Amino acid sequence: MKTAVFSVSAAITAIALLAPIRAEAFGHVVRPGETLAQIAIRVYGDSKREVVLAAANALDSQGGSAIVPGMHIEIPAPGFHRITAGETWGDLALLWLGDAKRADVLARVNQAVSWIPPVDGKEIQIPYALTIIATEGDRMDQIAQRYLNDPNRAWELDAYNGRKASPLGTTVPLKRGDIVLVPLVDLQLTDAGKKEARLGTDRQREEGAGSTLEAQRRADQELPLLLADVRGGRYVDAVTRGNRVLGSGELTKTQLAVLHRALLEAYVALDASGAAAGACAAWRLVDPAFKLDPATVSPKIRAACVPR
Repeated sequence: MKTAVFSVSAAITAIALLAPIRAEAFGHVVRPGETLAQIAIRVYGDSKREVVLAAANALDSQGGSAIVPGMHIEIPAPGFHRITAGETWGDLALLWLGDAKRADVLARVNQAVSWIPPVDGKEIQIPYALTIIATEGDRMDQIAQRYLNDPNRAWELDAYNGRKASPLGTTVPLKRGDIVLVPLVDLQLTDAGKKEARLGTDRQREEGAGSTLEAQRRADQELPLLLADVRGGRYVDAVTRGNRVLGSGELTKTQLAVLHRALLEAYVALDASGAAAGACAAWRLVDPAFKLDPATVSPKIRAACVPR
C-alpha cells in the first residue's frame, strides 16, 4: 500500500494563533548518517514509529522515506492543555480535535469518560492526528495496521472520521482523495524526545526574523503554484502543497488568507467537510475582508463555512 500523506503542524506560531486543531510538533534538522528509524527510536523508543515521521513529513507521497543531512523535518508529539472552569470534553474535542463528537476519544486518552466533566486545573493530553489522503484501493484496516499496529482498530478510525463502519469481516476500499485522520492516542516521547522537543521549541523562538523571512519568501513562490493546482483540479496535490507551506514557518496574514481559502476549495472538492470547515474558520480569523459573496463564492463553499 502506498498512501499519500501530508502534514498539518500546530507547533508553529501561525497555526497556534489561528485554530488549535492539532497537537504539538517540533522541528528537527537531520544530522549526517541519521535515518527515520534512528530518530524514531530516540524520540519514541520504537523504530516502527518511523512511519509516523514519514507521514508527518509527506515522505511517503514523494515515493519513499529517504532523508538527507540538513533536511528540516517535523516530529509529531502529544500536546497538553490545562482545564479551566466550565470546560467540557465536547468543548475540548471541538477546540483541539475539530469535532465535539470526538469527546470520547479525548476523554479515553486521559483515563476519563466523556459524560463526566474534566476537573478544573487538571492538565490533559491532546493526541496528535496524522492527516492521510487515500489513494485508489486503500482500506481503513490497512491504515489502522500501518499507524495503529492493529487492523482491527479500523472501526476507531471510522468513528473518528464520521464514517459508517464496514460490516464485520469486510474490507471496503476507500475512494481516491478520501481524507482520513489518524489520532495517535498512544504516542509518547522518551526522555530524550522530551528534551529535544524543549530544545526545538526554544530554537524556534530564538531564530527570529531570519527564518520567518525565509518562510514567507518560500510562501510567495509556492502560493501561485497552489492556486494553479486548485484551478487545474489537482486537489490532492493542492492539499499536500498547502499544508507543506502552512508548516514551513510563520506567514503573513495575507499569505495565510490566500492559503486557507485555497485549502478550503480543495477540501470542498474532495468532500472533506470537516477539514473544509476548519480551513474556513482559519481563513475567517486572518482575513479582515472575509466575505462569502454569493456572486463569487460557490454554494458548497458557503455551506462549508456555516457553523455547526
